[in-house]
Amino acid sequence: MGRVEQLGFEGMPKRLYACTPTRLSTWLDCPRRYRMTYLDRPPPAKGPPWAHNSLGASVHNALAGWWRLPRARRTVAAAGDLLDQGWIGEGFPDSVQSARYRHWARGLVEAYVTGLDPATEPIGVERTVATRTDLIAVSGRIDRLDDRRGTDGSGELVVVDYKTGRHVLTVDDARTSLPLALYALAAERVMRRPCRRVELHHLPTGRVLAWEHTDESLARQLRRAEDIAAECAAADQQFRAERDGGQAPAVTDGGQADGGQAPALTDAFPPRPGSWCGWCDYRACCPEGSAASEPRRPWDALSTEAVAPSRDGVQADVALAERGAVARTPVPE
Repeated sequence: MGRVEQLGFEGMPKRLYACTPTRLSTWLDCPRRYRMTYLDRPPPAKGPPWAHNSLGASVHNALAGWWRLPRARRTVAAAGDLLDQGWIGEGFPDSVQSARYRHWARGLVEAYVTGLDPATEPIGVERTVATRTDLIAVSGRIDRLDDRRGTDGSGELVVVDYKTGRHVLTVDDARTSLPLALYALAAERVMRRPCRRVELHHLPTGRVLAWEHTDESLARQLRRAEDIAAECAAADQQFRAERDGGQAPAVTDGGQADGGQAPALTDAFPPRPGSWCGWCDYRACCPEGSAASEPRRPWDALSTEAVAPSRDGVQADVALAERGAVARTPVPE
């Protein structure tokens, strides 16, 4: 008996493309990695865990846990204790290096909370927000959502995103970030209050890279998200058609198709090889990526200067959106 196809009815609402900012960003980075991450079942085997991801997750978890403590217990030492208790040691070559970076990360969170007011309650910590348009349904999780109040009682919602990597951040990273813009839009619609300001808090340097969006800049980012989602939806549809038609073999552990042959990746998911392929979880499953870069060790992205940061709190380098202010403080590797 042939497959029954569902008939469409005129006037029926179009199915929205459900996505997260991470999913859209993955498509932009590399369609092949997008396919391996979100579509291939079973997915190809990933490489070993990355130490910098372990460090970042440990710091994020400690800060989230600190805000969930009763106010009287939100001390500097408590932040460090949470880091120690929740430390993730995956990806480090040995216990000695893991302990070194745990000590360094403890200094990061302790220095960071020194500049915070424990009596100021965020609206949300690790909060999931979502919104939809006529084309997409997007959701994501915000590290922290603040309610900043001025002396006159006026306030604004602020999206805060923690960063722990050695990458040199600039205000442009906050201005052009699609995830931050989508978080601001979703927070505004969930909370029914304006949300224009987005901030990247870089703990290793104690800097805040901030941007004030406008209605127009948020609308541009939303259109950008819809355009990316349309490409994803078309590629997803082609993938399903090939899968159902028996043209796309299933990928087993190690990235091999049934029968030991490399998977036939559809033209809708071309690789984008480059030096960055050395950091890809699926490098071993991608001939182009393997040829484009040397493999990176799981700990290669860690900061080379694991020293205690300043205890002077967070320095704000503020850029007002659409007004041209630029942060000038250099950020070391």
